[in-house]
Formats: sequence, C-alpha cells, structure tokens
Amino acid sequence: MTKFAEFREGKIRYTDTGKGRTVVFLHGFLESLEMWKYYRTHLPKHIRSICIDLPGHGKSDNFGYNHSMEMMAESIHAVLKKEGIRKIVLVGHSMGGYAALAFAELYPDIIKGLIMFFSSAASDSDEKKINRNRAIKLVEQNKESFIRNAIPLLFTEKNRLKYQKSISTLIKRANTMGIQSIIASLGGMRDRSDREIILRFAPFPVKFIVGDQDPVLPVERLKQQAQLPEKSYLTVLKNTGHMGFIENKKATFLAVKDFLDEVY
Repeated sequence: MTKFAEFREGKIRYTDTGKGRTVVFLHGFLESLEMWKYYRTHLPKHIRSICIDLPGHGKSDNFGYNHSMEMMAESIHAVLKKEGIRKIVLVGHSMGGYAALAFAELYPDIIKGLIMFFSSAASDSDEKKINRNRAIKLVEQNKESFIRNAIPLLFTEKNRLKYQKSISTLIKRANTMGIQSIIASLGGMRDRSDREIILRFAPFPVKFIVGDQDPVLPVERLKQQAQLPEKSYLTVLKNTGHMGFIENKKATFLAVKDFLDEVY
C-alpha cells in the first residue's frame, strides 16, 4: 500500500507491506523505493516492510537547497511517527546508509538492527567533495547527460552489458527528479559527518553487505568498518559492484533475510 506522511511543508511517500516486526528500506542516490520491490514481496508476511522515498526522490517532495542526512533522518522519523512504529531494522543502500546512520545518531533507541547495504560510515574525502561539486555543475548544465553517464558506472564493467534493461529503467526513473532535488542530495552527501563512531558504540547489531568489485566504495575500508560494532556481520559478494540489488539480487536478499531472522 502506498502512503504519504506529512513532513515540514511537504510529503514523503512510502509503501507499507505485511504485518509484524518492522524493517525500513532506504534507497540510494538517484533511486526510489521501487528498487526494493523484490525484497518486500519475498519477505515473510510476519515482517512489515516500510520502503521510503527519501526527500527529492521518487514521489517525495523537495525540501530546499541542501538535503542533509539529518534532515533525511527526520523525514524517516516522520513516517514512523505517523505509523506508531517504535522499533525497526534499518536497511540503507549507499546514500540510504548515510541517512540510516544519521537516524541512528538521532534516534538510537528506535533501532533494533542496521544493514549497511553497499554503504559507508565515512565522510567524503577532500577529493570526493571536489567531485561532488563537479557533479553539481554537470547537473546544472545537463541533468539528463549526468544521469545517463553516472548510473552505468555504479555497475561492474561486465554487468553494464548484462543488465542494460535494468540500467535503462534506473535512468528513466532518475530523470523524473528535478535538478534542484539532485543538487540538494549531492550537497547533503558532500557535507555529511563521519559516523564511524556510531558503529563503534552501536548498541544494536550491524551487518555490512558489500560487493568485491564496488567501483564507488573501497571494499577493504568497508571490511574495516564492519569490524567496529561489538556485534557485527559481513557478507562480501563476488563479481558484484555497487548495485547488488540488481547484480546479485537473490544473494543480497538472502543476506538481508538472514539478518532479520537473527535479529527478530
């Protein structure tokens, strides 16, 4: 069921499937809640799945010139408050993981478990910040060209050919985003805080799901982060880039389900 939650002067779209203990899925940059369709339809019915369009993405509204991870966390909380949900497992892909960690910092008592799904707790390096600013200029000049070039680079070179149809779908969905929404998310990611300390003192279990050929995030760094929580899990998927929900769909689903079985 598709729903909307009031947030600030706008609305946040989300889907609500199943009944029982809750898992909240957060998509990445240029994505939408549609990326989680396979997950929410294949999880047991005693698991309640909430999939959220983060600010500026999908059919959620834009909220200004910079979508900070803290603001995204507040939008997630608005959904949970509307539904009266008190405990969740959070699953965040890439930017969704950044927002999930911001949520963990603001609302630690709500989290039962956290899955960093091809995501990192580290802040942007100086070089990465420069690249974010370049991306903002590219979006201002030609949004469609930026999207068309950016999305295939998230896959391994081999998988770009294998999953051309899925890549075309991602590009089509991303093109529905406004220029300001894309820029606001780029700025929010550029300015986000390092949250490795959140992992180190996490009172909840944390699982990292990573691709061994991720072109965006250094795999060895993610393995190091996975050792920080007191109770941690790590799944490294072979021949997988940054988009494991497409490149290795069944394996990523099982990795998520196994963690939910462990936590719940």
